[in-house]
Amino acid sequence: MTYFDVYKSWKENPEAFWMEAAKAVDWKKFPLQALDKSNPPFYRWFCDGLANTCYNAVDRHVISGLGNKTAIIYDSPVTGRKEYISFSTLRNRVSALGAALQNKGVAKGDRVIIYMPMVPETVMAMLACARIGAVHSVVFGGFASNELAVRIDDAKPKAILAGSCGIEPNKIVEYKPLLDDAISMATHKPEFCVILQRQQCKASLIAGRDYDWYLFQDQNAACECIPINGSDPVYILYTSGTTGQPKGVVRPSGGHMVSLIWTMK
Repeated sequence: MTYFDVYKSWKENPEAFWMEAAKAVDWKKFPLQALDKSNPPFYRWFCDGLANTCYNAVDRHVISGLGNKTAIIYDSPVTGRKEYISFSTLRNRVSALGAALQNKGVAKGDRVIIYMPMVPETVMAMLACARIGAVHSVVFGGFASNELAVRIDDAKPKAILAGSCGIEPNKIVEYKPLLDDAISMATHKPEFCVILQRQQCKASLIAGRDYDWYLFQDQNAACECIPINGSDPVYILYTSGTTGQPKGVVRPSGGHMVSLIWTMK
């Protein structure tokens, strides 16, 4: 099928096109409607469907026999760290983190801010939130404390997952002091923080609030994927705030999954 065939198919019947595309997702309950137009301009996609983003990104590949295939290739030119993570390993690590978050009271609909560098654990944090139905919001690592505080007050996260530092070619950026200052500045206070301690910079943890990433988890623990409605949010992504107050863009789960999986076909 050519690009023009696809374009023609979409143009002639957009809703039928996207309902067909939705078949690429593994749904707990397949949606009966692509687009809910009952409350314009607030349109909703696949709102009566039930599915889980983490299941579609990870678990279904393990179940289909691809568990030993590589899911993540991490190759850092700054630290020299290289890691190949299989789908099975990824599922186990994500499931353990999700279980730990659940044990601390994080539930479906709760927000979790992720303030981390570009490491595999950041991907795992996003997937763990999606796995248990929590809404994650990735904040650029190294953002100034006041910028992080604005996002904390808006998202009102139950927890914050952070790295101890970020690493640039010529310097180490300590994240933890920025995080501590941001929480002090913010009106909303997260219930707890989980800190990924990197060997290049170990952070001081605040007793009763902060937990070490690996000590926080039982690596043998597991949790199930929680199906959510297609119209339920999977993440919040903030605009830069360059010209005003940062705005949280809420991405619902169903349209996100369908568009991603369809573009990867």
